[in-house]
Amino acid sequence: MDRLRDSLLDAPIVEKEGYHYFVHPISDGVPMLRPELLREIVIKIIRKAQLEDVNKIVTPAAMGIHISTAVSLMTDIPLVVVRKRQYGLDGEVALSQATGYSESEMYVNDVYEGDRVLVLDDVLSTGGTLTGITGALEEIGAEIVDIVAVIKKTDGENKLADAGYEAKTLINVAIEGGEVVVTDDRGDG
Repeated sequence: MDRLRDSLLDAPIVEKEGYHYFVHPISDGVPMLRPELLREIVIKIIRKAQLEDVNKIVTPAAMGIHISTAVSLMTDIPLVVVRKRQYGLDGEVALSQATGYSESEMYVNDVYEGDRVLVLDDVLSTGGTLTGITGALEEIGAEIVDIVAVIKKTDGENKLADAGYEAKTLINVAIEGGEVVVTDDRGDG
């Protein structure tokens, strides 16, 4: 049974300022996230991601946190959360992110030159968030070993690819006629 695929096919679609997106426990926290779905996703990430010599997992707040926490617990790799709040700590790096429906500043702490990082996120839609994070990590001098997003929306632009990065994904989907359509149930990479 492929819980991720089945749960996406059942996901409702909502529109926000002309942007269509699915409502899913991985990307939105509603409806409730069942442990068997999270477990399946974490196992798939661990099998797909390049983890050798990775010393930090980097994820954006908020919806990457639960996935990355579970991966951190299973791999013993420390977790860094890119936050929307500035703390003013030594070494904090600001980045701008522009998604399909918002623009904001985010802040990276506890990543240093020479760190080897795995970037994890819930959804790759326009690539705006991940492009901002990869740019900040480059500025810091960290090595991006791999990038994994659970779900990729294939019906839009991909700023991450334009920036020279490819993300591995677990499943690729499009929204057609008000429904989620699975375009590749094995994802990319």
